[in-house]
Amino acid sequence: MKPLLALTGPRFRGAPPAPDDPFLAIGDVHGRADLLEALLDRLLRRPVRGPVVLLGDMIDRGPDSARVLRLMYGLSDLRVICLSGNHEEMMLDFLDAPALRAKRWLRNGGAETLQSFGIDPPDPHAFERSAQDLHRALGPMLPWLRGLPAMWRSGNVVAAHAGLDPNRKPEFQERADLLWGHSAFARHPRRDGLWVVHGHVVQDEPNCHQGRIAIDTGAWLTGRLSAARIGVGTVEFVTEP
Repeated sequence: MKPLLALTGPRFRGAPPAPDDPFLAIGDVHGRADLLEALLDRLLRRPVRGPVVLLGDMIDRGPDSARVLRLMYGLSDLRVICLSGNHEEMMLDFLDAPALRAKRWLRNGGAETLQSFGIDPPDPHAFERSAQDLHRALGPMLPWLRGLPAMWRSGNVVAAHAGLDPNRKPEFQERADLLWGHSAFARHPRRDGLWVVHGHVVQDEPNCHQGRIAIDTGAWLTGRLSAARIGVGTVEFVTEP
């Protein structure tokens, strides 16, 4: 486990992170239920006052999206907050308009998600049927998925899947920027003292830089799922395995 990083040193400008309560953030799972279960087990051995926040992209690409969704849906009445990512949005778009949206979702990992539910990847003439099968397989998880927020905030820390437009206040963000990213997010630091913890862009290692806390370490590709414990002035990274 990596040591605490004090964010009050000279390479950090402005105020350090200061959530209302310490909380946990977990990066993009992408169907790696095995890593998620192991990481949660490690993280929850130590008590935390705030919630566990998943930063979106729970599904696609990895082998076990169905298991990830069932796990997180089962925890949704506890202190667990799941945010939506662009992959959840692509799946919902497929369900709403299979003929129009299937190809984009399938080439970005949707085929693996269907297989995890026992649904064969469709040919172009069976998109509607596959969408109906997935609708039935999701059952009560579907309204939950449709209601996932795109952003969560505690103190001066904002969590969002792909980051924020650095020139807009959190309450004025476009949902598309939160899910898919904004062109200025990685290039221009915020000037309002907010810190943004996010996933979406794969990092070699989780890192903190100019108000951004990036924790997507490409679980489906690298076999490494990362999280951050965020408290007042401190960030601790934990990676499984």
